[in-house]
Amino acid sequence: MSKYILPLSAFGTAVGFAVLLKDYVTRGPCPSKATIPGKTVVITGANTGIGKATAQELAKRGGRIILGCRDLVKCEAAAREIRGKTLNPHVYARELDLASVRSIRRFAQAINQEERRVDILINNAGVMRCPAGKTEDGFDMQFGVNHLGHFLLTHLLLEKLQDCAPSRVINVSSLAHVVGQMDFEDLNWDRKKFDTKRAYCQSKLANVLFTRELAARLRGKS
Repeated sequence: MSKYILPLSAFGTAVGFAVLLKDYVTRGPCPSKATIPGKTVVITGANTGIGKATAQELAKRGGRIILGCRDLVKCEAAAREIRGKTLNPHVYARELDLASVRSIRRFAQAINQEERRVDILINNAGVMRCPAGKTEDGFDMQFGVNHLGHFLLTHLLLEKLQDCAPSRVINVSSLAHVVGQMDFEDLNWDRKKFDTKRAYCQSKLANVLFTRELAARLRGKS
């Protein structure tokens, strides 16, 4: 038995360190018990993963939740599931393809016309390490979906958000931004050999740069 003690101890230490590191990086579970009745939240890519979990938690806290997803069938299924689990009837599905400027404008127009308010915009949707490809408008797929689509959506909803101040825009990025590099001469990989990892990291760095600049420009206004 003694020969297993050292490996098991090392494994336990590694697991404990990983948990502590995760809590440090993510700041751990949200301790807030605040509720948001009367608040409207728009979340992109909310039919699965982080987006769906966020939508469910905010629905549980009483918000009016609008899910924006590329696949409307999956989006509606997620909305039904969240309504059932939270008993919040105000969870809605809308089609939103962030690889299409036309779709983004149509989505934003509907929100601006039909919703009385938008208090929180969570730009969560994204694609990762996908093959070389272009959006409907000719942008690199990862840069177009992860950054440009959310950039446009934010600006189209910005007036509504400012009318509901104090409001919030939350851009979901990644630690991959740390190694990202912006190639402003060739953002869409038209002239150099495509590298899916570097393209993803660039898009996540763009998220962070956009967040910092938006925060600076809106300081004191929302």
